[in-house]
Amino acid sequence: MRLLGLRVVRLRDLGRSHSWTLHHASLEDGREVFVKKGGDFTAEASGLRWLGGPSAEVLEVGEDFLVLPWLPAEPATVPMVEKTARAVAGMHRRGAPRFGADWPGNIADLPLDNSPVDGGWREWYAERRVLPYARMARDQGVLTSSDVREVEAALNRAEQPEEPPSRVHGDLWGGNVLYSRGRGWLIDPAAHGGHRETDLAMLALFGTSHLDAFLKAYDEAAPLAEGWHERVPLHQLHPLLVHCVLYGGSYRESALAAARSV
Repeated sequence: MRLLGLRVVRLRDLGRSHSWTLHHASLEDGREVFVKKGGDFTAEASGLRWLGGPSAEVLEVGEDFLVLPWLPAEPATVPMVEKTARAVAGMHRRGAPRFGADWPGNIADLPLDNSPVDGGWREWYAERRVLPYARMARDQGVLTSSDVREVEAALNRAEQPEEPPSRVHGDLWGGNVLYSRGRGWLIDPAAHGGHRETDLAMLALFGTSHLDAFLKAYDEAAPLAEGWHERVPLHQLHPLLVHCVLYGGSYRESALAAARSV
């Protein structure tokens, strides 16, 4: 097996994530790399390159594999978290030409429609992020038609100050921030032009290291609009519905609680 034009001298299996396998490879020139194999990683590679800055570097992408630098994980310290928050704020400030992206996306094993819609972020978020997964969950029997109407009602009453599109990671839960070599690296993106509050709400959803320090440093670097705390459930609707589709009814109540809190 060859990667980056070099012979692989050692390949260590790291298990699976969704439908692909993970590996730690040592190359004949002494370099170590991380390899994802068994999927189409075009969208992930496009997203990592587009995000730039705090995201991991793409070394090679093939028909069914992706090669990234090997980043040995280390415990997150407050200074590392603050540095990462400022980098994420800078990434968001770089902006995007529109809501969505120029490539078809995916989140985990699910397709992610990045095409534009008429209107601003609220319309785009409803049509491209929330409603497709609410309907998928209904078709799987995870949500009822009444549940979907509750989600639709939440979207109809949602209030969100409009901002220009930000360059967002799109799946920024704590596990997708890898702390290594003195900083945080963003991995496994569902990158697109979106609302920056989405990334922050996702960090809060499942918890992350020193979240309060992250949010404070972020707000100092790129002040957030008043009332953003109250809008967190709106931005968490999408990932919770994705989890309903992927993992079933254990996430139903969390998704409906977020809808009711909007």
